[in-house]
Amino acid sequence: MDSGIRSGTARPSGARTALRVVGTALAGLVVLGLTPAVADAAPRRPGDSRIEAAQAQADAVTGRIGELRGRLTAAQASVDAARAVSAIALDEYQATQESFEAARAHADSAAAASAQAAAELGVARDDVAVFARRSYMEGSTYAGATALVTAGDPGQLVERAALLEAAGSHRSDVLGRVAELKVVADRADAVAQVALVQADALQTEAAATLEIARTAEISARAQAASLAAEEEQLQEELGAAQQQLQTLVGARAAEERTAALVVASSAPAAAPAPAPAPAPAPAPAPVAGTPSSSGGGSTSPAPPAGTGDASVAQRAIDTAMAYLGTPYAWGGGGTRGPGPGQDPDLGIVGFDCSGLTQHAYARAGIPIPRNSRDQYAALPKVSSDDLRAGDLVFWGTDPSNPRSITHVAIYLGGDRVVQAPQSGDVVKVSPMWWRGYVGAVRPSAR
Repeated sequence: MDSGIRSGTARPSGARTALRVVGTALAGLVVLGLTPAVADAAPRRPGDSRIEAAQAQADAVTGRIGELRGRLTAAQASVDAARAVSAIALDEYQATQESFEAARAHADSAAAASAQAAAELGVARDDVAVFARRSYMEGSTYAGATALVTAGDPGQLVERAALLEAAGSHRSDVLGRVAELKVVADRADAVAQVALVQADALQTEAAATLEIARTAEISARAQAASLAAEEEQLQEELGAAQQQLQTLVGARAAEERTAALVVASSAPAAAPAPAPAPAPAPAPAPVAGTPSSSGGGSTSPAPPAGTGDASVAQRAIDTAMAYLGTPYAWGGGGTRGPGPGQDPDLGIVGFDCSGLTQHAYARAGIPIPRNSRDQYAALPKVSSDDLRAGDLVFWGTDPSNPRSITHVAIYLGGDRVVQAPQSGDVVKVSPMWWRGYVGAVRPSAR
């Protein structure tokens, strides 16, 4: 019996042990988040090699994005540099052309003075020729001898002698005048010849400078067209790469990576030619004195209405604003208004940047040079903290070097300018920008 009781109790004890083993296994599966039915189907945590491979792929895409952005930046910098070369070459041409026109005017004036001196010399020589002919016909170089011999009495003799002496003095004066006029005529002719040679030399120089400028402008436009075509393709590739990066690392991480690339690519600033900022729709007449928000300093209030500076500046602004929408013409316009551009803008009537500013101030009664660098050099300078409506503002490839100036506009106040920006564009109002800013001048302060 005892053995039977022991034998009977032994079987239930073994079952409980087996159940405990199975229960422990199930509990372990539950802890792992699995059940026997799905344990084999659940995804496994990627190993280090897979994580590293995904990271490497993300890094490769990030590098591709950086490369694409670098190509766009380099291409734009190349275009900006080409445009700067063109702008400076055009400035050189305009300065040389202005010198030629002044030399030509001087040559014309000298030629007129020479012709006048020659004419006066001719008249004096005619007087001498008449005297010589009369003396020969009367048989004496002293035509008054007969008058003295035929005098009726001593009183008449004295009277005629006095008159003849005066006439003789007059003839001496005529002969002296001929000699003087000959010197004057020779000198005037020499001046005219030198002035003509100088004018011709400047005309030749202007033509050569124009050809250099034209070649630079054509090259800049070709590079800009190539950039436009390349940019469209690169932007498509860039969008695909950014989408791939988002898939790999998530939207936020992709944005952070892209932002870091943008900061890195924009850090080195070799200061290419400043590209004009995009223009908003033309705004109402400007209000001077609004503080600047672009980092270039603040603007001071304009002089009270009615003062000389303010009225002159406002006339210049009104003139420029009247030409909103007028085409940009490379080398076009000036004192007399819009004018035909130089090749490659033949057939386009409008303004380049300095042509617009020159015309605006010519209409306001202040003559200023034709090209932007001479405008800056010739006019009173003003600080960026003291900008007023009507001031001329300048940009260049090197903000510390006025000889690098490539662009000029008229400051309107309210952190805006009116400008003739570049080929393919029109006279328009744009936000003020400070990258490449060289300085400002105030024509009304002359």
